Amino acid sequence: MQNNVEKIIIFDTTLRDGEQAPGASLNQKEKLDIALALEKLGVDAIEAGFPISSPGDFAAVKLIAGQVKRPAICALARAIPRDIDAAFSAVKPAKHPRIHVFLATSKIHMRYKLKKAEGEILRLAAKAVKYARNVCDDIEFSPEDASRTERQFLYRVIEAVIAAGAKTVNIPDTVGYAEPYEFGSLIRSIRENVPNVHKAVISVHCHNDLGLAVANSLAAVKNGARQVECTINGIGERAGNASLEEIVMGLKVRRDSFSGLKTSVRTEGIYNTSRLVSKLTGFAIAPNKAIVGSNAFRHEAGIHQDGVLKKRSTYEIILPEDVGFKVEGLVLGKHSGRHAFKERLKKLGYKLKEKEIDGVFKEFKLLADKKKEVFDDDLMSLVQEKAEGSVPSVWRLDTFTVTSGNRIKPSAKIKLTLKGKAFETEASGDGPVDACYKAIEKIIRHTYRLLDYSIRSVTRGEDALGEVNLRLDMGGKEISGRSSSTDIVEASIKAYIQALNKIAHLK
Repeated sequence: MQNNVEKIIIFDTTLRDGEQAPGASLNQKEKLDIALALEKLGVDAIEAGFPISSPGDFAAVKLIAGQVKRPAICALARAIPRDIDAAFSAVKPAKHPRIHVFLATSKIHMRYKLKKAEGEILRLAAKAVKYARNVCDDIEFSPEDASRTERQFLYRVIEAVIAAGAKTVNIPDTVGYAEPYEFGSLIRSIRENVPNVHKAVISVHCHNDLGLAVANSLAAVKNGARQVECTINGIGERAGNASLEEIVMGLKVRRDSFSGLKTSVRTEGIYNTSRLVSKLTGFAIAPNKAIVGSNAFRHEAGIHQDGVLKKRSTYEIILPEDVGFKVEGLVLGKHSGRHAFKERLKKLGYKLKEKEIDGVFKEFKLLADKKKEVFDDDLMSLVQEKAEGSVPSVWRLDTFTVTSGNRIKPSAKIKLTLKGKAFETEASGDGPVDACYKAIEKIIRHTYRLLDYSIRSVTRGEDALGEVNLRLDMGGKEISGRSSSTDIVEASIKAYIQALNKIAHLK
């Protein structure tokens, strides 16, 4: 690294805080796929989960720890021994394991949630860090709700956990309450008032409840924070977290304002990673989303178009290729061979087994017969849906027929198979999709409440691939399903079936 250049550590928590967003539940393979993509992107640390929360989360963290080599693999733990033990057991296979211990320090949390006084919180924080340091060398500590914590007490907590062995102290704006000048001032005051702060890295974790997560994070960096915790597409609890792509590109584009600071993120991988997380979580990316939205590099106003044609920098401060954005991306057609198909997948960043390639190539050929042009986004959708092992197939769609019109009640006839046995029935509904879902419910003899249903066009044109994302309520747990097809009714049925297969797998 060049002299006078400081690295900003990018700590990605998509798989922990990001997955806590309602409806964003991921299975183990999906988590591993995202972790491998984050490793390729160049993040420095991956918070893989909260192992004590469930056996599934523990297994996913352990799987990632065993297969992702370059970044630090971190697990979250409350300030109690059994959490810390579970966290270490999960990250132990990692080349660079880290345990992230947290304990609330604001008056409102101490009084109403923990029911503990300052002295006890101080003792528990130091004790937990010391306990964790006995099993793992890399310990991070977060005083939860730090932005609403009384400052003198916050200084004492930070000093105590650093003395106990914490190498990173993370300052969370847990409820997104802070504003940039205030949060920057907090980071500066910590540097000025904690005697041993030079022995640890100051990190920040900002939520977006007031839309200020990225601004607060960058203000913190200006005032001495050297690790930023963030997520792909800004997903997370409530209004989400600071967006990784916005943090990284903010630092890169505004080098004049962030002189001497850099990250290890390979920005040309941002687009593919963003789309991967969107597809696996079922969270669509808003067209006007900064950096990765579909409109981020499009210009409609005549004066803008004229300016861009004359000099791109008149209206574009980021080049699409800088973040891997594929504006056109026409790739293949029905006459394309398997070799060309494999090469295109490699360029898109996918490393699939031969058996997986066979399955996706078969689906590609079926799609190419329906579409004149197959785009990169079409291929990415097929890979995420069809790659082997995503969701075990219990229920399968055999055939469906729908009848609909403005003067008749829509009806559907569905045939599903379960372990080779066929089940067929029909039902009517408020529309063709509702009729299909009612027919499926007759077959499975159960009704799941549909929490959310959305359709988006994967690419453009009359023959565009339509992608359906939905969420079902399974006794208080949200289960997502997604599928794509040039026929949105078919995509709707397959998305519902995928959710049913997830439920069957969980049971």
